[in-house]
Amino acid sequence: MEAQSQPSPAIVGIKRALPIVLGYLPVGFAFGVLAVKNGIPPSVAVGMSVLMFSGSGQLMFAGLWGAQASSLSIIAAVGIVNLRYLLQSAAEAPWLSGLPRFQRFLLGLGLTDETFAVHVTALQKGWTRNLTTLFVCNHVAQLGWVGGAVLGAFCGGLVRDVRPLGLDYALTAMFLALLVLQCFSRLHVLVAVFTLVLAVGLKYLGMTQWNIALATIIGAALGAWLILRRDRHA
Repeated sequence: MEAQSQPSPAIVGIKRALPIVLGYLPVGFAFGVLAVKNGIPPSVAVGMSVLMFSGSGQLMFAGLWGAQASSLSIIAAVGIVNLRYLLQSAAEAPWLSGLPRFQRFLLGLGLTDETFAVHVTALQKGWTRNLTTLFVCNHVAQLGWVGGAVLGAFCGGLVRDVRPLGLDYALTAMFLALLVLQCFSRLHVLVAVFTLVLAVGLKYLGMTQWNIALATIIGAALGAWLILRRDRHA
């Protein structure tokens, strides 16, 4: 029997991106609808999806724009929400060491919570790093997001309220699915649960902007400390 041929790196990238696209299409659609309803022109909403490519940041921008918040308030709020990308970049950096700076910069442009989770999970499993796979996954994922935004911005007028469709939960469901794939041991589960409880607790204490970023930093620090402690006693 002939050995089965391995799929090309581009096909692997597409396969990795498909679950992300399934989540991005409905959430991108919800963003397009929300943006137009809050007075943002459809072309600008699509342009944001191409250049900004940050689901939570774009949704926050649309909400604050509709509330007629000041420009400085919008910039500060979106910046705070996107601070998590600094942590993700630092976590992904060891896997990309040795690549030219320009290539790492281009990969960073496609960094989202979902692409980060997919790439790091694959690399942790020992999969070979391939630039074609990484770039194709990033671009296909962004095409899904932009496609959803286009549909929402130009056709969303037919939908009065996206909440009954459950689109507002699509991104949360995708986060949970990606989180499960990254929990390889009891330590991962412990850190994930601790970070979740801390983030929710901080929110109920009145911290509505920094709770996720602060909980992530503390949770990551706890995980690193537990790993070092485990290795010392191994």
